[in-house]
Formats: sequence, structure tokens, C-alpha cells
Amino acid sequence: MEMEMEMEMEMEMVEVSTTSSSSVVVVVVVVLLVIISVTWWFYRVVNWVWLRPKRLEKCLRKQGLRGNPYRLLSGDLKESSKMTSQARSKPINLSDDVVPRILPFPHHTLNKYGKDSFMWIGPIPRVNITNPEYLKDIFMKFGDFRKPHNTNRLFKILARGLADYDGHKWAKHRKIINPVFHVEKLKDMVPAFYLSCSEMLKKWEQLMDGSGKECCEVDVWPYLENMTGDVISRTAFGSSYEEARSLFQLQKEQAQLVIKATQSVYVPGWRFVPTKMNKRMKQIDSQVRTVLKDLINKREIAMKAGEAPNDDLLGILMESNFKEIQEHGNNSNVGLSISDVIEECKLFYFAGQETTSVLLVWTMVMLSRFPHWQARARDEVLQVFGDNTTPDYDGLARLKVVTMIFYEVLRLYPPVVLLVRTVDKQTQLGNLSLPAGVQVSLPTILVHHDTELWGEDAKEFKPERFAEGVSKATKGQVSFLPFGWGPRICIGQNFALAEAKMAMALILQRFTFELSPSYAHAPATVVTLQPQYGAHLILHKLT
Repeated sequence: MEMEMEMEMEMEMVEVSTTSSSSVVVVVVVVLLVIISVTWWFYRVVNWVWLRPKRLEKCLRKQGLRGNPYRLLSGDLKESSKMTSQARSKPINLSDDVVPRILPFPHHTLNKYGKDSFMWIGPIPRVNITNPEYLKDIFMKFGDFRKPHNTNRLFKILARGLADYDGHKWAKHRKIINPVFHVEKLKDMVPAFYLSCSEMLKKWEQLMDGSGKECCEVDVWPYLENMTGDVISRTAFGSSYEEARSLFQLQKEQAQLVIKATQSVYVPGWRFVPTKMNKRMKQIDSQVRTVLKDLINKREIAMKAGEAPNDDLLGILMESNFKEIQEHGNNSNVGLSISDVIEECKLFYFAGQETTSVLLVWTMVMLSRFPHWQARARDEVLQVFGDNTTPDYDGLARLKVVTMIFYEVLRLYPPVVLLVRTVDKQTQLGNLSLPAGVQVSLPTILVHHDTELWGEDAKEFKPERFAEGVSKATKGQVSFLPFGWGPRICIGQNFALAEAKMAMALILQRFTFELSPSYAHAPATVVTLQPQYGAHLILHKLT
């Protein structure tokens, strides 16, 4: 009996010992996994903020590229932010070079290190490219030079859509959206251009009538912004125009918040931190999506009932999308989803409104500075349309002087002053071998103002340089890129130019204008290149 009890006790002790050993093994394994995990994440962070940037810097310097030494995490962002704040602290003279105010740090870098230089956007080196042959390669080989997806993701909240996509997704969206901007469709939108422009001009006339004078001072910038937002509301959503107008103000506020957010170092996941600004951006995004989803759903129901209009951007897009899906037997991988259509509508608003409004405001400023060009443009408009004829699409296409002026304004004040592409694998660009992980900067405004490409008068306003078209003016080089270049050139450029021609023709028919003494010349980037203090002009009624 005693022996049996002793044996049982020994067995229990063995079991306890075995259980204890198993527990120790489990604890050891867990500890090892934690150590490995922490070590892996620690290495990833160190590699991201230091090891990788230093490897890339060494590679770039070996090829003769120069730039500031890498500084932990921030790179050149602190210096860049400081220079931008200083540049924007006061206006400049009308005769001053605008580039140091618009792109102070890139301008400083190229002056200090030359054209073969690079900058640091946090831990990412960005190589400056101004050589036309290199620019051509980048635009043509867009599969190797992609839109960056590792920058501050808050920027994506504004609008993704066609402009942001690559590869198969870009090709699919481009194919479906192409019919939206066909010339015949644009002709149908001209009445909407006219209506929105006329309403703006009536407001200017009312200001004069109210003052009892034949002239008055007007800050034309907010009027032009509202007018182009109005045009997009009409042309994109047609009968739902009133409902869509709220989107304009929401997208405008969102753009201002996004720019503010992108001026700080990008920290992964920061957009999820519930700061006041992040919460407001999330709220705006939700409101925009709700309005657009409602508009799209209503249009879808109307389409099924055979009652939907197809003469606005949304109708044409949905009709094109429907045909694409039908052709492929309702394949789920074909066509655009509701979410895709929402993003494209956001892009209509953002790109369509911004591009035209900034082109018009800088055109009015430049024609105020150079009244002989204003007179030439007015003479052409009156010759083509008279003083009260409603401009039509074919007539707008005959405005050669106005077109020359627009091109020169786009050269001096491009809506987007800098484009960025990223390199995902070792890529050859001319004599450069770019390692994976670098970005290339295409500083549009620096290219447009380059005296080696445009001559010693590159910084002067001379529309006559475009008298024989863009190709002649650029000598066949890739040096004029206000809408990008190559296969991915902006799909809406004809829309923007037609709208701008309509607005300018109507303005020239009814008014002369000059700079007000209170005008302050202060071009600054808020997504697009805008007048920081507005555009105060003196408007005179044409008798």
C-alpha cells in the first residue's frame, strides 16, 4: 500500500515537472517571438529613417548628383518649410522673378547645386529633372515612373480617380472616361459655360450700377473661383446642379486642409489620430461621398427607367461605363464601381474647377499689366463674335490671339508647378541609374522659365512666341507641360481651354480692366498656383 502511494506521488511529481517544463518552453518561445518581432520592427524603422536613405544618398552622389546631406527623418523639410513661410510673408514687385516665391527651396537647390541635384522629402531623396530628353522618357515610360503612393496619404482624400492610377486600372478608367471629353460632347456643354460666365458678369455690372459709376474695383479671384465651380456643377450634374453646388465649397475647404497637412513630415498612421483637423477632413470626405452617392444612385434609377439625361459629365460617364460592362457580360472586373465613379466625380470638381479659375485669374492680371495685348485680344473677340453675339464652340476655336495669350500665361503661371514620380525598381534615365526608392521631381515652372530652353526673355510675357503653335515655340522639345505630356496628358485640357475662352470672350466683350493700386502680386501654391491676396482689378464698362 505504501509502495503504491509512493509510486503515485512520484508520477504526480513527474507530471508536475513535465507541465512545468512545457510552460517554461511556451514562455521562452513567446519571449523569443516578441524579441524577434520587436527586433524586426526596430530594424524596419531604423532602415526607413537612416540606413536606406544613406544607401540611396551614396548611390546618387556616385553619379555626380549633389544635394544637402541627409538629416534624420526630416531631410530638407524644415528648411523648405521655413523658406516657404518667408517667401509668402510679403508680396513681390510685378517685375520680380516669381519662381523664388513659388518654389523657394527647389529654386535655391538648383542655384546651389546645379540642375543635377536632389532634395530630401523626409527620408526620401527627390532628384530634380529639367532635361527635356529625360522629361520625355519619364512621361513616355510612365510604367517605370509611377505616381507616388508613399507620400502623405491625406492628399488622396481630395480626389483619386484617373489622375492617381497606374497600370491596368488607369487604362480601364481612361477608356471609360474618354467619351466624356470628346469634342462633340464639349460642344453640347458650351451653353452651360455661357450661362455661368454671364451670371458672373451680371454681378460685376450690378456692382457698377450700385455705385453709379462706369468703373469699380473688384477682387475678381473669388468670382472666378465661384464661376468655374458653377460650370462644373452644371456640366457634371446637369439637372442636379443646385444639389451639387455644396460640393464646391466642401472640396475647396478640403484642399486648404490637405495643403496644411502636407507641410509637415509624413508619419504613417497619423491621419488616424483624432486631431481637430483630421476629424474635419474625415467629416468633409463623408459629406462629399454621401452627396455624390445620392446623385449617382438617383441617376442609376433614372437610367433604368430610361429617363436619365446623358448630356452632362456624370450621364456620359455612367453611359460609357454601362456599355463597357454590357460588352463584357457583366464581368465584375470590368467597368467602374460606385466608389470609382465617386472618385472620378471628385476629380471633375477639383481638377476642372481649379485649372480654369487659375488660368483666368493670371490671364486677367497679365492683360492688366500689358494693355496692348488686352486690346489685341478684344479686337479679335469683337471681330469673331461682335459685341453681343453669344460665342459658340467653332468661334472659340478661331480665337488665335487669345490662345497665344493663354499658352503664355500657362507657361509663366502653370496651374501645377511641380510634378512628382517615383521609381520602384532600378531604372535607367539617360546617364542616370536611379535606384528603387527615389523620386523624380519635374519642376514645371522651372522648366517653363529656363533661359536655356526658352531664350533670355524666358521670364517675360511674350505671347507671340506661340504664334506658330506649341511645337514651334518649344523647338520640338518637351519643355511646355502645363497639362503634363505624353499618353497621360490631362484628359480635361480641351474642356478647361474651351471654358476659359468662353469666359475671356465674354469679359472682353463687356469690360476693360487694369490693376488696382491695392493689387498685391503674390502667387502661391494652394494645390494649384493662386493669388495669395486675391486679384484686385479696376473694371470699366465698355460703352
